[in-house]
Amino acid sequence: MYFPEARPRRLRKNETLRRMVRETSLSVDDLILPLFVTFGKNKKKEISSMPGHYQLSVDNLAREAKEIYDLGIPAVILFGIPEHKDELGTEAYNAKGIVQQAIREIKNRVPDLLVITDVCLCEFTSHGHCGFVEKGEVDNDQTIDLLAREALSHAKAGADMVAPSDMMDGRVGAIREALDEEGFDQIPIMSYAAKYASAFYGPFREAAESTPQFGDRRSYQMDPANCDEAIREAQLDIEEGADIIMVKPALPYLDVIRRIREEFDHPVAAYNVSGEYAMTKAAEKMGWIDGEKVMMETLLCIKRAGADIILTYFAKEAARVLTK
Repeated sequence: MYFPEARPRRLRKNETLRRMVRETSLSVDDLILPLFVTFGKNKKKEISSMPGHYQLSVDNLAREAKEIYDLGIPAVILFGIPEHKDELGTEAYNAKGIVQQAIREIKNRVPDLLVITDVCLCEFTSHGHCGFVEKGEVDNDQTIDLLAREALSHAKAGADMVAPSDMMDGRVGAIREALDEEGFDQIPIMSYAAKYASAFYGPFREAAESTPQFGDRRSYQMDPANCDEAIREAQLDIEEGADIIMVKPALPYLDVIRRIREEFDHPVAAYNVSGEYAMTKAAEKMGWIDGEKVMMETLLCIKRAGADIILTYFAKEAARVLTK
């Protein structure tokens, strides 16, 4: 059938028709908001490269959590900035650590808000790497022992889900075993299965104060050139016990999200990272784009690529649009 018989524009005539035939929908239920918790009291320090986001002390974080819940956002993921760092990142698995305090306070104040914790050492180590460093290299097997301790400490504090982001081999299995042995077999794992060594993380380094003090993370995070490798990584994490698999970043890796969606039946998460957020905000400030429209298009396209869940710094703004 050819023009004039075929007229696809008929179904684009008005908003009602467009809504009726729309293939992809975005909901506030799809969103997770990252939060940065720091030591001290009554702290609210804006992150210069991420306007609208802050390092928050536990007391302010709890108030923020209430606002997030009232917007209908179902979950947050916590990142911690401790007062003291050391080579082993001991504050990451300290029962009284900053993340552990934040979990308890949020669950006390807003018990129905799902609390996910990032499981990694980079925010807690003096060298800024994601694991145990020996002779200038991150030792995989010694690191996973520390990560398992960290995940277990989060579960004991009341976390609803843990999310290992370090990209060490075998860490999902080690965390699953540690949780199960201590009776936390119902705590899900959302694995950063395909986390790339990306240039889009710059603003996050400021937010989490986690810039490596030497070298880079390319020996453990994935090469941006690879896609088949992402499938292998996801398969391994699923076999080790991951309940949700994640791709990070999102926008430059929509093809990876789509491949993983087609290969696996597990829920797929995508992290709309700090650099993606910062670029949108900067262009909006310059008057080059309509920030709200770009935000909503971005999130919709991540969903269309195959993500069931989107971790995004736009979550609060998007929730306000979606619930108008």
